[in-house]
Amino acid sequence: METPNANQNNVPQVIDLNRLTPQVKEQAQQLAVNVDIQDSQSILQYGVQAQSNISAFSDTILTQVKTKDAGYIGESLINLGQSVRALKVDKIGSDNFLSKLPLLGSFVNSVKRFINRYEKVSTQIERIVDELDKAKMQLLKDITMLDTLYQKNHEYMAELDLYIAAGQIKLNRVYAEELPAIEQAVAASNDPSDAQKLHDYKQMVHRFEKKLHDLKLSRTISIQTAPQIRLIQNNDQLLVEKIQSSILNTIPLWKNQVVIAISIFRQNKALALQKQITKTTNDLLTKNSEMLKTGSIETAKENERGIVEIETLKKVNNDLITTIEETLAIQKEGKIKRAEAEVELVKLEHELKSKLNEVKNA
Repeated sequence: METPNANQNNVPQVIDLNRLTPQVKEQAQQLAVNVDIQDSQSILQYGVQAQSNISAFSDTILTQVKTKDAGYIGESLINLGQSVRALKVDKIGSDNFLSKLPLLGSFVNSVKRFINRYEKVSTQIERIVDELDKAKMQLLKDITMLDTLYQKNHEYMAELDLYIAAGQIKLNRVYAEELPAIEQAVAASNDPSDAQKLHDYKQMVHRFEKKLHDLKLSRTISIQTAPQIRLIQNNDQLLVEKIQSSILNTIPLWKNQVVIAISIFRQNKALALQKQITKTTNDLLTKNSEMLKTGSIETAKENERGIVEIETLKKVNNDLITTIEETLAIQKEGKIKRAEAEVELVKLEHELKSKLNEVKNA
């Protein structure tokens, strides 16, 4: 907006007439010629159309602001975050969660329960995302509509500038030419009615100045409306960006984390199953060994009973020696195999620990 100034007759010059384009200046001059200061209707209707456009336009902007309920978008975004957190993805991979689950059937059922819960939450999220996507499309339409309103506001302000410029031109002529001519005519006349005409003329000039002032106020409103429109647009664009970020970034990232959590959960449970199988195998081997020892001792005791003939004793003695020798050989062989088995067990344990560390650091 131009800095207000005044001419030699103290007429406020909101519009710098020297900076008008030749076409606009010609239109303003033609409009000024048609203004009849002495016609009250001419003054009353001056610039009414431009003011009406600004008034109707302001009502349109106000309606847009009142009817634009962006709160539901914020609520949808909040509901989106709550739905994601409700699934508690972090719990599925925690030690406490794993320790409470039995093996085998319960393991499978727990995964199914989690997946079922995920599917329910996912359905809610898809519905919220659909609402946000529709809201985004409406916001994009509003942004385009506000561009149109901004252009209309610019056009209305240009129309007001034209009327204000024409009013300034008219007042300049009034104070420079028309009013001095009437004052001279009254001064040369002794007719009281001429003095009344001069007074009436000055009143009409005053009314025209007030009318011009009203147009300037409307122009100020139009100037203030422009940044307001841009502010509303900027808020709409921020909402669009937030919605788009949630749809394109937050949701896919959340789904990826769910997949990772389920995979880690299954790996940990498989490891727990393998540990249980190893323990069961070792227990079985230990029990069989104890049974073999008990059976051998009982058999040996039974063989010592009921000796009658020397041949039987010799045979038993020979068998015993053979048994001892074979037993010593077997024990020696068993000792070698056990040593080899221990080396192999150490190797297996080392490999298992290495694999667990890889899983842990993955």
